[in-house]
Amino acid sequence: MTLWAGAMSGTSLDGIDVAVVETEGAGERPESWRLVAFRTESYDAATRRRIGRAITSGSAASVCSLDFELGAKIGHAVLRTLASASLEPDEIEAVGSHGQTIWHEPPTATGGGATLQIGQPAVIAEKTSCPVVSDFRARDMAAGGEGAPLTAYTDWLLFHDEESRVIQNIGGIGNVTALPAASSGAAPQAYDTGPGGVLIDGAVEHLTGGASSFDLDGRLARRGTVNERALAEWLADPFFSQPPPRSTGRERFSRGRLLDWLNRHATLSAEDRVATLTELTARSIADAYRWIEQAPSACYLCGGGARNPVLAARLGRLLAPMPVRDLSALGLDADAREAVAFALLARQRALGFPANAPWATGAEGPRLLGVWTPA
Repeated sequence: MTLWAGAMSGTSLDGIDVAVVETEGAGERPESWRLVAFRTESYDAATRRRIGRAITSGSAASVCSLDFELGAKIGHAVLRTLASASLEPDEIEAVGSHGQTIWHEPPTATGGGATLQIGQPAVIAEKTSCPVVSDFRARDMAAGGEGAPLTAYTDWLLFHDEESRVIQNIGGIGNVTALPAASSGAAPQAYDTGPGGVLIDGAVEHLTGGASSFDLDGRLARRGTVNERALAEWLADPFFSQPPPRSTGRERFSRGRLLDWLNRHATLSAEDRVATLTELTARSIADAYRWIEQAPSACYLCGGGARNPVLAARLGRLLAPMPVRDLSALGLDADAREAVAFALLARQRALGFPANAPWATGAEGPRLLGVWTPA
């Protein structure tokens, strides 16, 4: 048995998730696995603002400083998670840290593409005395891939069996992994679906003057009415008609673009605008399933948006008669899925298994992901 830690700070900018995973076996797919510990540490408002500023207008100095600050925060979060499970750092083989995405620019038909995650791995290693694996996206993008979604590979590791299913993450950005029945011989698929909670959360924060950072239990959306004309402006974005492989982020669904939309539709109530953005997330997810080649038997939700009952219910209606369930039905806490993924990606790096899933990212071939920082 070996223990691996994973740390994730996502596009929702809400905090750091840390998971400790126990695996058995040295093959590509673990013979068994178990979630030993999971913990979330929320960012305070000041940290959220600094990250937001770094994304929208950060100087080299501010990004550099934040890189080290977040490295320390991730390191301390890992230590507190280990302590919660009565584990010592020397029991951990490696920490897989995704870091905080500051910029992600998918490749275009003419080439290019770039990505940057911060959360200095040397600082994490120094704080925890554990080896750290980081910078998972860059090698896939260097090979012509989208660099996302990275969790597609670990979804395949953990959840590929005889049920044709989709794993739908609704974080800041939404992404889907389609896993056909193992006996079918069909290839899995994965790609970003569009905005998850990024626009909803940004609107709520703006419309409440910072009093709320997300729509708790979908209360605002529940009281609002979807405005189809305002919704159509978002759905006209070319991203939604782009076939996979594809990825996106806050660079496209940005705060500036959101504020412009909110101001142009200021005659709508706050509730109507939040309801319209909630519908955008649900409809863009459902529409994105047109590219799934083998019809799934069930959809399993994870990420913060899975806890929004209005969003989950609307998605259920759009996908009917396909059942929509929580990922916990497959034996994993829905909130822990991404942190678990980076623990497993650290394992794959340590054992020498390529983990970029070219079937998801469009890369030229399998690549070993992650940069190893010794303890």
